[in-house]
Amino acid sequence: MSNSPLPLALSRRAFSASLLAAPWALSLTTPAIAAASVGQAAPDFSATDTSGQTRKLSDYKGKLVVLEWTNPGCPFVQKHYSGNMQSLQKEFGSKGVVWLAINSTETGSGDYLTPAKLASWLGEKQAAPTATLMDESGKIGQLYGARTTPHMYIVSPQGQLIYAGGIDSIASARVDDIKTATNYVRQGLNEALGGKPLSMASSRAYGCSIKYKA
Repeated sequence: MSNSPLPLALSRRAFSASLLAAPWALSLTTPAIAAASVGQAAPDFSATDTSGQTRKLSDYKGKLVVLEWTNPGCPFVQKHYSGNMQSLQKEFGSKGVVWLAINSTETGSGDYLTPAKLASWLGEKQAAPTATLMDESGKIGQLYGARTTPHMYIVSPQGQLIYAGGIDSIASARVDDIKTATNYVRQGLNEALGGKPLSMASSRAYGCSIKYKA
C-alpha cells in the first residue's frame, strides 16, 4: 500500500469545496467601514422587535450596547448558541449592558423566520438579549456593514462604536473551539466596563453570509 499523502490532500480539497458550495458558506470579512467605522459615532436606527415594540439605538445612550447579527439557520450561530452567546448575554446583561440581537435575513430566504418563530427559537435556547430586532429590509445591517452571522459590535455609553468584528479568534463552526478561543466580545466589554480602552477594537468577522434583500 502506498504511503502517499495524495488521497488525504484530495479529501481535504473536497471538504473545502463542499464548504464553499454550502448555502451557509463561511464568510470572512473586514470590520464595518464608512458610517459605522470604529472610533466614530454609531449610526442611530429604529426597528421593531419580535414583540412588536419599536426600539431605537439612541434610547440606550448612557449604556454599553452590543449589536449581534444573528440567523438561527447558520451553523456558526448554532455553534455559539450551544451556550456561549447566552452566557455572554446573561453575564453582561446583569452588569447593565444592553444586548440587541438583529436579524437582517430577507423574507424570501429559506433561513427567514417570522418574529414569532425567531422569538420561539431564542426562547428554546434560553437566550437573554435585551431585544431581538427584525431588519428584513437589511437597512440596519447595511448601515453597519454587517456581513456575517454572527457579526458583533460594541457601542460605548457615549454612542461611539468601539468594537466591530468577530465574536472570537477561531473562525470555525466547531463548538470545541470556543473554549480555546479569545472571546473578543467578553474581553472588550470587561475592558469598557473597567474604563479601559479596548485592546482589540476590530477583528475579522466570520460566519455565514447575511441573506440581504436583493
